[in-house]
Amino acid sequence: MAIRQPRYSKEEFARRGKEIYKTQIQSQVEEGNYSKIVAIDIETGAFEVAKDSITASDQLLARYPDAQIWFVRIGH
Repeated sequence: MAIRQPRYSKEEFARRGKEIYKTQIQSQVEEGNYSKIVAIDIETGAFEVAKDSITASDQLLARYPDAQIWFVRIGH
């Protein structure tokens, strides 16, 4: 298994993740998913929703093996 390295500073990572969630994802996932986790690839905007971060990230990595993942808990 390859070691994945972040390609962005912590600040840039957070900025991108928050912006993508607010502008592209939040309105799609808020209803009926309170307290679930969204895993977001900050490079593509692809995302997965699951009950926990492990499941959400596994689902996202299955589609985008090199994803740079930002997590958000819905409704918090």
